Amino acid sequence: MAKKQTNGNLALEQQRVIVIPAHDEIVARKLRVAAYARVSSSSEDQLNSYRVQNQYYSELISNNPDWEMVDIYADEGITGTSVEKREDFQRMMQDCRKGKIDRILVKSISRFARNTKDCLAAVRELKELGVSVQFEEQGIDTSKVSSEIVTAIMASLAQKGSESISGNVQWGYQKRMESGKFNTCKAPYGFTLHEGKMSIKEDEAAVVRSIFQLYLNGLNGYEIADALSQQEIPPGHEMGTWKDSSIYYILKNERYAGKAMVGKSYSTTTFPHKKVRNHGEREMYLLPDSNPPIVSAEIFDRVQALLQSRKNAHIGSTNQPFSRKLYCANCGRSLKRKFTNDKMYWVCNTHFQNAASCPTPPYHTPDIEQAFCRLYYKLKHHGEPIFLQMLSNLRKIRYSRMLWSEDVISLNKKISDILSQVQFLTQLQQAGGVDPDTFISSNNKLNEQLCRLKQEKARLLDTNSDGLADRTRDLMDTLEDGPDFLDGFDAELFDALVDKIIVASNESLRFRLKNGLELLEQIERTRR
Repeated sequence: MAKKQTNGNLALEQQRVIVIPAHDEIVARKLRVAAYARVSSSSEDQLNSYRVQNQYYSELISNNPDWEMVDIYADEGITGTSVEKREDFQRMMQDCRKGKIDRILVKSISRFARNTKDCLAAVRELKELGVSVQFEEQGIDTSKVSSEIVTAIMASLAQKGSESISGNVQWGYQKRMESGKFNTCKAPYGFTLHEGKMSIKEDEAAVVRSIFQLYLNGLNGYEIADALSQQEIPPGHEMGTWKDSSIYYILKNERYAGKAMVGKSYSTTTFPHKKVRNHGEREMYLLPDSNPPIVSAEIFDRVQALLQSRKNAHIGSTNQPFSRKLYCANCGRSLKRKFTNDKMYWVCNTHFQNAASCPTPPYHTPDIEQAFCRLYYKLKHHGEPIFLQMLSNLRKIRYSRMLWSEDVISLNKKISDILSQVQFLTQLQQAGGVDPDTFISSNNKLNEQLCRLKQEKARLLDTNSDGLADRTRDLMDTLEDGPDFLDGFDAELFDALVDKIIVASNESLRFRLKNGLELLEQIERTRR
């Protein structure tokens, strides 16, 4: 029997399509809107500016029935040339990455970023996340395809404005230094600052005098820091903890002898501007009798001479830089100094007592010194990206850990409650349910509470740091202040950078830096 033939039209006629009817009414989700503000550096202006902007954005967002307020992010008194230090900006970006924000309102591009690169990078990332930015003054909405070109132009203009302002500021600094009228913005440990003049803080000054005397008595920076910590003497607010680097900073600071050396650092002409150590590229100015001295000129000069002497003749010094810093990877014991034919070696205690029980060989002092010099050169010229990445990772870890702490969760709830109250109050005022005076008074009180809560949250997040970030920044500062390369071993730099050396093998040393980072350096053995 022949099969029945069909054509394509019959097959199409036999297909069934199930139609799913549309909803009678589609409920659109409200746009989740946030605002970003950067307020002035003056504390009084800062608070007023924050209040004004908070009230403005609260009303603007609440008045739009299609919008839902997320948060108002504000950084206080921080430069716009880089996004690195703007913590609320970073918090806003994190919330965008978590899908909490659809649109960001900002007054102008100059408030968002004065650096073209940072501005475009942020706008592009936000665009990929589906978040639009609305710059009010420029009338730019980044949700429009053509807006990126306009944003680039406006950001470039903002950068030029920032460069001009920065240039004027630097010119003013230079003129004040030349005239001897330059005043410090903060007092070092041992001093207080009032109306631009420094006075001695006697309890801290006594510690400073003790530091100078202990160094003259033969102790090094590490030993002095350890002694102060053991005595539970509180360090200065800026120091965090007593470290050898902070001891050497005090010992070298002319302020303690009543003098001031200004111009030790300067800002680069490249943008964004970076503060670098002045190694003679620019003029410096010595201001005698700039402040009351804590130690006499004689003691200060003796310490400077001793610092230089120990730097030049560290091998003959009683306090060796490698003491308590060299450890055997095989048995864990420390290496001790031994002399053979007037040459200094470092030998594992276990190996010295019984060579068969530990294979770690002796190490000639110059071999260790040269290994450090090579490591220093690598850190000086190639270490910054590594340290910056470490700081970024530490920030992420800290925020991830702290955001789930009970204290931070409680503060977040209080902040959310205040924002809800602000929104409700604004809606009530718009409906005529509260008179203008009551509205202004209540709104100001809520904004003050909100400001205090955010400051408390920022303080809590900062104080709960494990100290690694501070130690990493100290390393970066030490490297920035150091020379481009070492002509010879520098005991002070070694002490400031290296926590310990682990003798890993006959061919290499493992240097553990003060922030815990371990780096391997090969040994190039000298002829005995």
